[in-house]
Amino acid sequence: MSQALESLLDLLDLERIERDIFRGQSRSAVVPRVFGGQVAAQALVAAGRTVPEDRFAHSLHAYFLVPGDPGAPIVYNVDRIRDGRSFTTRRVVAVQHGQPIFHLSASFQTYEEGMEHQAPMPPAPDPETLPSSQERLRGYAHLAPHVVERFLEAREAVDLRYVDEPPYGAFGEPREPHSQVWFRTNGKLDDDPPPGSVWGDPQLHIALATYVSDMTLLDSVLLAHGRGGWAVGDVVGASLDHAMWFHRPFRADEWLLYDQESPSACGGRGLGQARIYTQDGRLAISVIQEGVVRVPR
Repeated sequence: MSQALESLLDLLDLERIERDIFRGQSRSAVVPRVFGGQVAAQALVAAGRTVPEDRFAHSLHAYFLVPGDPGAPIVYNVDRIRDGRSFTTRRVVAVQHGQPIFHLSASFQTYEEGMEHQAPMPPAPDPETLPSSQERLRGYAHLAPHVVERFLEAREAVDLRYVDEPPYGAFGEPREPHSQVWFRTNGKLDDDPPPGSVWGDPQLHIALATYVSDMTLLDSVLLAHGRGGWAVGDVVGASLDHAMWFHRPFRADEWLLYDQESPSACGGRGLGQARIYTQDGRLAISVIQEGVVRVPR
């Protein structure tokens, strides 16, 4: 396991202050605020710490209220909304400096047999044939070196590989609002957590996929307008809300295809929607996010 991945696991391993109150730390991101995927994953971890061990997250719905301060801890307050025979519902409010910065509702379910169908996996090249983030980012002469290093530092725990050129790599001309990214953690995860560890399987994999899901989802919005995004400064943006549905088991340390598209942008907002598939073609997760996407004046 890489040191970067160990640091990410430590970041998601919250401190329990009271029965339903947890505290998490932050780290620097590409932009000078708390990374949205971090606060979403931490909130989901907080919710998961209050449910029975045989129940796993099957959906989350979240709103980003105000930018988080990466220099201050985040307190997560969990409300136990419902404990049913099959489903458990939790609400989490993340607080900094006495102010709510993020709100999440999550539902957990025991395993059940049922009807089965899925959308087929779209074609995509083998991830091992694609350039790594380091290879791709360091090949762009138009990106400032400090921007490249911030991107690499923020994503060093994840092996993330674009199928086609990312928005910041080739911009200026509109393209189809569709983007594909393969990702997995930068290192293998333990199948059997050590005694006393808070992590189990699949809670950790769900939290890590939630973390990564906020990294590239709005790329397809940028592609439709020929914009390079935050790396080149031709748009100003931030996540507004985020929803995920976890359909089938998966491992975050094995390749996952993030197939993303944007059906709409208007009113200073852009919508991204996506499906995440395992390498053998199983639909694991569905994701939808709306974000602020403004052209600077």
